Amino acid sequence: MSGLFEPTLYMIKGMAILDSDGNRLLTKYYDSSIFPTVKEEKKFEKQLFHRANAEITMINRLTCVYRSNVDLYFYVIGSSQENELILQSVLNCLYDSVSTILRKNVEKRTLLDNLDIIMLAFDEICDGGIPLETDPQVVVQRVALRVEESPFNDQTVTQVLQSAREQLKWSLLK
Repeated sequence: MSGLFEPTLYMIKGMAILDSDGNRLLTKYYDSSIFPTVKEEKKFEKQLFHRANAEITMINRLTCVYRSNVDLYFYVIGSSQENELILQSVLNCLYDSVSTILRKNVEKRTLLDNLDIIMLAFDEICDGGIPLETDPQVVVQRVALRVEESPFNDQTVTQVLQSAREQLKWSLLK
């Protein structure tokens, strides 16, 4: 029985979105023992990008599932013993959530324009390597609620700084 692995909730080792050149746009790794430095993460991402010719691949004893669209590549990474169907369901949730958030316009520029919301979706899908949600509609609803709760809704950083300056100026004049 020494060949069996203990069951764990920590199924996801990482999630990544890379551009058409293999550069990271958004990544999140949940196991620092596998990738202790950013340099090692980027090295792995290059391997991942160049070997992604099948939906499921093994790289460095990690199971990787991927999906691409226009100029974006979506990856979910798990251990070599991980069930590919679970990884695939997390990947589908990630892709479908991003697609819904970006209103079916899944491409690099649109993703970068909405990176803050996509980051929230990452956190709603997986927390610390534990998959939390695989229904993209639920993820999109939760992200929408969190965006609505934000005190800076449609304000740019410049507008927020200008508002802070005005408030400071009025408080000093009193």
